[in-house]
Amino acid sequence: MSAHVIVFLQVVEFGKYEMDTWYYSPFPEPYASCHKLYICEYSLKYFRKKSTLLRHLAKLEARHPPGDEIYRSPPPPPNNPTFVGGAVTNPPIAMFEVDGKANKVYCQNLCLLSKLFLDHKTLYYDVDPFLFYVLCEVDSDGYHTVGYFSKEKNCQDNYNLACILTLPAYQRKGYGKFLISFAYSLSHLEGRPGTAERPLSDLGAVSFRSYWTRQVLDVLRDCRGDISVQDISDRTMMMPADIIETLKQLNLLQYWKGSHYIAANPKLVDEYWRIYGANGGRWLEVDLKCLHWQPLTTGKPNK
Repeated sequence: MSAHVIVFLQVVEFGKYEMDTWYYSPFPEPYASCHKLYICEYSLKYFRKKSTLLRHLAKLEARHPPGDEIYRSPPPPPNNPTFVGGAVTNPPIAMFEVDGKANKVYCQNLCLLSKLFLDHKTLYYDVDPFLFYVLCEVDSDGYHTVGYFSKEKNCQDNYNLACILTLPAYQRKGYGKFLISFAYSLSHLEGRPGTAERPLSDLGAVSFRSYWTRQVLDVLRDCRGDISVQDISDRTMMMPADIIETLKQLNLLQYWKGSHYIAANPKLVDEYWRIYGANGGRWLEVDLKCLHWQPLTTGKPNK
């Protein structure tokens, strides 16, 4: 008797890119057992044949995610149109807020796509309780999906991010760190600190630790005199536990006479900044003047 061989999806064509899959994702049959799927980068609908995708694109009017565009990166200064840096990007980028309840199929398809590249993801179909923040590159053809993070609408655990992914074709461009920074920018507007939902993926853990380290060092570089963990939390919207973990890894948290204190020696902080801050790759900044967003009102008090 021959053994039954399970065939998993191996390749997705997404816009102008082909990406090899990393993990199994529970696409419905017959799509799950295809060697290759063709996925529309605008609507995230998936097809077994390129010709079907092309017919779909010919009829498609909305070449952007559903929901509201809440952020567009600022243009370069008029006297320097080729400038790139800070929050200015080339191509421009945009963020959309998509409600999982209002746009169920789109968000389910986003989860199925992301599971191909995330080992720990378990959310596929129960998308109603979540908001999805979708990052796109913008050009004359439309809004090309780059990545996203999700956030629970009524989370009582101070999670400002549930799941995060930059698609492989767009990695190593600073987009993952931008998504994390964007989540904390929303926390600033909410007026309460936040953290990522655990467990973190391996890539997520590296990105978050890099972000936390840079944020803590940035505050300590500007510090004059004593500073507390709460002071850092107020400025960064990081949870105190994440700040303490970061300080311990940097050996900047000391224990004396029964309590901890931050030993922020300026020379040591500057040395760490050269290692983790200045040389940490490109950081795409979030320009808060370009962020048009208000916290979700639920009528429930924050706990």
